[in-house]
Order: sequence, then structure tokens, then C-alpha cells
Amino acid sequence: MTRLRFLLGCLLLVAAATASEAAARSAQARIARVSTAVATLDGVRVRLDWPAQAREGVLSLQAARVEAPELGYRFHDLQWRCPLRRDGARWRCEGDVRAGRGRPLRLAIELDDARTAARLHDRRSAIRLRRDAATPELTRIELARVPLAWAQALLAQAWAAPRLSAGSVDGRLDVIAPSGADLRVEGPLRIDGAALDTPDGRVAAEGVGAAVELRARFGERATRVGVAGAVRGGELLFGNAYLALQRRRVAFALEAERDGEGPWRLPRLHWDDPGVLRVDGRAVLGADAGLRALDVGAAMPDLRALRDGYLSGFLGVAGLADLRLAGAAAARLRYDAGALHEFDLRLDGVAVDDPQGRFRVADLAGDVRFSSAESLRSELRWQGGELHGLDFGAARLPLLGERGELRLADEVAVPLLGGRARLAHMRLRPPADGRGLELNFGLDLERLDIARLAAALQWPPFAGELTGHIPQARYADDRLEFEGGLAVHLFGGAVQVSSLAMERPFGVAPTLSADIAFDDIDLQSLTGVLGFGSITGKLDGEVAGLRLVDWTPVAFDARLRTDRAAARRAGVRQRISQRAVQDLSSVSDASFMGSLQARLIGLFDDFGYARLGIGCRLAEQVCEMDGLGSAGPGFIIVAGAGLPRLSVIGFNRRVDWPTLLERLAAAGSGDVKPVFE
Repeated sequence: MTRLRFLLGCLLLVAAATASEAAARSAQARIARVSTAVATLDGVRVRLDWPAQAREGVLSLQAARVEAPELGYRFHDLQWRCPLRRDGARWRCEGDVRAGRGRPLRLAIELDDARTAARLHDRRSAIRLRRDAATPELTRIELARVPLAWAQALLAQAWAAPRLSAGSVDGRLDVIAPSGADLRVEGPLRIDGAALDTPDGRVAAEGVGAAVELRARFGERATRVGVAGAVRGGELLFGNAYLALQRRRVAFALEAERDGEGPWRLPRLHWDDPGVLRVDGRAVLGADAGLRALDVGAAMPDLRALRDGYLSGFLGVAGLADLRLAGAAAARLRYDAGALHEFDLRLDGVAVDDPQGRFRVADLAGDVRFSSAESLRSELRWQGGELHGLDFGAARLPLLGERGELRLADEVAVPLLGGRARLAHMRLRPPADGRGLELNFGLDLERLDIARLAAALQWPPFAGELTGHIPQARYADDRLEFEGGLAVHLFGGAVQVSSLAMERPFGVAPTLSADIAFDDIDLQSLTGVLGFGSITGKLDGEVAGLRLVDWTPVAFDARLRTDRAAARRAGVRQRISQRAVQDLSSVSDASFMGSLQARLIGLFDDFGYARLGIGCRLAEQVCEMDGLGSAGPGFIIVAGAGLPRLSVIGFNRRVDWPTLLERLAAAGSGDVKPVFE
């Protein structure tokens, strides 16, 4: 069916050339080439058999090769056979026609001095053609339920990749082929149930309907195509952009032009989905249909509807498939040669809410303006929000766009957890020259309420204030790295976080990695917060190679130990309470050094100790336990001092990580049982 629809004009010329021989019993001709404005036939053989006194003859036509290069059609071994009749000055011939091994269609031709008419059809679809002698350059084609697959070769002239897999078209096309001028194709079309896809799966459509007006010009030097009308429903995919039009009617217009084999220029792009999205602009495409340049403006009066109709594909790739949006926005963008040259985003009453609790912003408004050629000031503001469970307050973000980047115009302080997060500097560089988006910033944390932080992160109920300094942070390639680390003053000591990085911070299964060092942490304050029995002293240690996936620890090597020198400098005695001994023994699956210790623990409130240390190397959900050193088959956790002397020894070096977490939770709640041997 696909291979015959543009050949009718060529066949008619051959039939007319042989019709004058109808009085003879038989006639045949071999023609090296037949050329028309639409196509060229090579290796043509025509035979007419007309028995004497018969009212009709049999016309047979064969062509070794048929080419319509402007329309992209090439056929081999074309055959048509039909009974030829004459009614006055009019000739009629109808029969099966096929090319190669293709399925035959029915071809009927009528011609006289005034006009030529033809009909190519099967049981469901039909193409009717008419040409009048008064206007020989015009061929009118009428389409009725014609499969879109018949237009595959014509589409390939503009874009070779898509495969038309479903849909039908009705309408009228005027094919205008003036002598020595470009071929033109014009007319209204109605498309139903269109479906297409590309081999790489990046472009696809399903169930699309449209009513359009086509204007196309095909020439040796240039091709011009214009389409305007309305799309009715369906689904479309362009890379990560997924459009769900449902039953909405969307007005659109597209103009495309190409000189020779050069790039496609799209001088007009128009898309109007009322109340959801209006886009106007222009673009340039490369030979692979990739975007080379884009200048476009968009109005988005309802972000909720925009999210459902246009953004779900992008959000799904970013791990934000359930993101909720509200408010309105408008944007303008100019992109060329792999770089962003101009960007202007305006927001009005925007609300962003991630149901998974990763972030939330309320009443986001203002604008973001960027230009590679001039300096532009803008400002964003919001009333509040939340980041991974951490509430933050209202703030204004003054911005300056210049020299190819967007910078923070002044320091910004954001209320956070009863304190402030101060954004000291920020620099955002848009994608350019094959390099992705890059963000750099510095952040100070001032007197954050640790109790509120702990509650948000579901930690034990810590108390106190957190102050930290991040001199430099960098986000690129979906990875956030903190250069210089994070210094936190906590429990009278210091916590130094280094090698801190996050992958997919706002995507699926965010991953955090870091090294943490503890110095002179006051044990009495720490154990009080953890709900353990009291331990006095100073704690040092480190957690190396910490790795969290979706905020759950999957690997680390932790070593914690007391610092006797620091305790002496601070005048702190090293004592451990009876409750703390019980908690340690329960958590570490430990026991006491002998039956005397088991009896003594019930007689004293606390004990002196010389050293305390414990380690855990987590891998594959198993914690390899360690302590201060070996004690026979076990390892020392608490080395006693003074009288009564009490030491705690651990014997199980491999502990299931979930079990260890349960023990820690039980120890914090006071629901523990000491182990005696």
C-alpha cells in the first residue's frame, strides 16, 4: 500500500499513450524512461491486447524502477493489469497494482481530453486523484481513512528516524508542480490515532489526533514546510519530556526550512494549551534532530496542571515523580551553540512539596534573570519551607547575573532550627560547552537547636546548640561536595566532618559519604543525651568511610576511646555508673571479669576506670566489634582502675547490625539486662 500512492500521474501518461492503438488486436511498447513532474519511470513495458470486435482490451504495464526523489519514494518491479474500456472520448481501466512483493491495491483510472482521474484503494482506505487539462500543473489528491504509514517515505524526507506505526488521515492535498519550479504540497488534513516512535526510543507518540493545514515546498536547493492547526489529546515523548494531553485541544503552528543538506531552521514554534502552557519561539536542529539553538518564551498560569501534563517525565528522571506544584510562572530562554545565553524566570505564589519529605517551599515568588552579555539584578523570596525535615523561615535572595554566571548579590541569613543559616556566597554557572550545571556556595550555621535537629532526623534527643562553617561547597553532575569540611562544636568538644559528599541529593536513594573525627567530647553530656548511664571523661575517636544510602548506614569504620590527658587537663575524674556498665555490656554482648565483679556491681553506684574504647567496622549488615585490646578470646571495652576494679570484656566480635541498633535503642530506654558469667 505504501509504495504506490504517488505513482498515479505517471501511470496515466503511459495508459494515454497506448490508448490510440485500441483498434489493433495487440500492441506493445518499450520505453526507456517516462518523466513527469512527480516521478520518473525507467524500463517501462506496455502491452495492449484488444481482440477484434471486442468492446474492451487488456492493458498491462510494467516498470523496472520508479523514483519520486522530491517525495522520497522509490519502487521496483511495478505491475498493473486492467481491462481497458472506451466510452466516447473517455477511457476507463481498473485492476490490481503492486510493486515487488507488496500486497496488491486496486487502481482505477479515467481520462479524456478534459481531465484525468484515478482512485487507489483497498477495502478501507482510498486515495482519489484528479488533474484537469486546463491546469496541468495541479494534481488534487483526496484522502479517506488512509493509514499514516503510507506517508513514511514523505516524512523521511524531513526526518529519517521516526516510524509511523498507527493512525489514519483524511483530507485533501493539492500537488502543484509547475514546469521548472519547486514542487508544492498544500491542503487540510485530519489525523486520528497517530502513533510513531524512533529506534532509540527518545521520540514517540500514541493516540494523537490533529486537524492541520499543510504547506510544503520541495526543491533542489531548499525545502520549506509549514503546519498549523490543533492537536486533540494523546501522549507524546521527546527525550525526557512527556506530554499527556488527555482530551484537551491544543493549538499549534510549526514552520521549518532547510537549505540543501544543511540544518533545519524552525523560524516559528507556537503551542497554546489554554490555562496550562503557551510557548512561542524559534529553534535550529542539527542533522541528528538534536537541538542546536533555541529562543523561546513560555507562560505557565497553573503549575499544578503543567506538572501533570508536561513535567512528569523530567520529574521522574530526577526521582521526583510525586512532586506537588502550585502557583504560576513565566519564562524566557535563549540557547545557542551548547550554551545558555539568556534566562528569565518569573514566579508568583509558587508552592513546591515533595511527599517524601525531602524538601518543601511555601509562597515562592520573584524572578531569576541571567544574561551572558549584560549585568542583571533579580530577587527570589519565600515565606518558609523544609529541607530533609529541617524547617527554615522566610528570606530574600538577591541575585546578580553577569559574565556567564548567576551570583549572590549579598549575604543571606535564613532562620533555621531556632538559629540561622547564613549563605555567605553563591555562584551558579549554567550548562555550557558540554559542561553541566555547576553550583558553588559557602554556608555558616549559627546556634542551631540540636534538639529540633535531632527530632527532624529521628536521632536520640540531643540538647544544645550547633555552630558550623562550610567555607566551600560544590554541586555538579548530581554530586554535592563540601570542601574544607564542617566544624561543629558539640558537648564541650569538637566534631570535624571531612570528605563530605552527597550523590543525588534530591533524587532517588540519596547517598552521603564522610569522615568524622571527635575530639574532647564531654562523655557525661553525651551519655545523658543518649539515655545511657553516666560516664565522665573526655572522648576522642573517628568514624572513617561513613556511607549512608537513603539516610541508612551501610558502611563505616568507627573507633571511640577516652582521652585521659584531656580529662586531667579539664579536671574531670573518669567514672562509670552501674547503669552505664550494664548498658555497655548489653550493647556489646559483653560480660564482667569474674564472679566477684558480678557481685560488686550491685553494691556500688559507680566505678573508676583507666580507659574505655570500642570499635565497629560495618560491612554487609555485620558489625566487626573491637576494643582496647585482646583479653584471651575476647576484647577489652572498659579497663578498670582503683578499687573496686571493674573491667568489661566483649566476646562476640561479629554482631548483626539491626540487632546492634535494637540493643542501642533498648539501652537508651533503660530496658537492658546485664550479662553475668
